Amino acid sequence: MGLPVETDVMFLDCPAYLDQQGAARCGLPAEVVDRYLAESTDGPLECAKVRCPRGHGFNGTIESLTGHKHRTRPR
Repeated sequence: MGLPVETDVMFLDCPAYLDQQGAARCGLPAEVVDRYLAESTDGPLECAKVRCPRGHGFNGTIESLTGHKHRTRPR
């Protein structure tokens, strides 16, 4: 018998920019290394710390880490 081990692994697309114009994103799978809730005036916010294989690391709300998928670039 042993201790239960968490085996769930979560990934997000890495939101890092690869160019100065902000047109190209890294997009590699970034492992969620920590999840937590942050207090705000509108209630708790789900947050995460992620790191991709290229070494990009981010810490912020899930919305800010995944929001680039839902935004359109201005023309």
